[in-house]
Amino acid sequence: MTQILAIALGYLLGSIPFGLLLTRLTGAGDLRSIGSGNIGATNVLRTGRKGLAATTLLLDLAKGLVAVLLARSIWPGAEPFAAVAAVVGHCFPVWLGFRGGKGVATLAGVSFGLAWPIGLVYAGLWLGMLAITRISSVGGMSAAVGAPIAALVLGYPAYAPALAILAVLVVWMHRANIARLRSGTEPRIGSSKA
Repeated sequence: MTQILAIALGYLLGSIPFGLLLTRLTGAGDLRSIGSGNIGATNVLRTGRKGLAATTLLLDLAKGLVAVLLARSIWPGAEPFAAVAAVVGHCFPVWLGFRGGKGVATLAGVSFGLAWPIGLVYAGLWLGMLAITRISSVGGMSAAVGAPIAALVLGYPAYAPALAILAVLVVWMHRANIARLRSGTEPRIGSSKA
């Protein structure tokens, strides 16, 4: 029962579409009709509002962090269930017909919530690969794949299965990006979307 409640909590928090809410509140229009059409910070950046994109990123990260920390405080041991549900909620929010974001920022928050050293590795991979390639999808997928490895290496094996599931989900959510990477048409940060 505690796992079911943790899943419900994680999903509800994860499914809050901050990117969509913020762009509507600030008059930037419906985020789903811009760029890639998804609700994450990278697409908010395509509105030209860097501050709005940064706020979206932080709020998407925060909802993953809060989901894990709340689950741990209420149902100790159930936090991996809340972690998975939070990212699933972000990617497939019921309020938006199950069309959400790609889960990278929310997975960052989840990683910090599960164990801050995992979060640091995640952030390092994400920002490092983003700085090297200037391609958002490469940074996000690298961080997602690195998280379960970091959990095993840093002594948090109990979190590795949940993070492995989420790595598969995040990579799958980037399948169109992977196709563009293979064809050499994936846009870089700061350039217009191909």
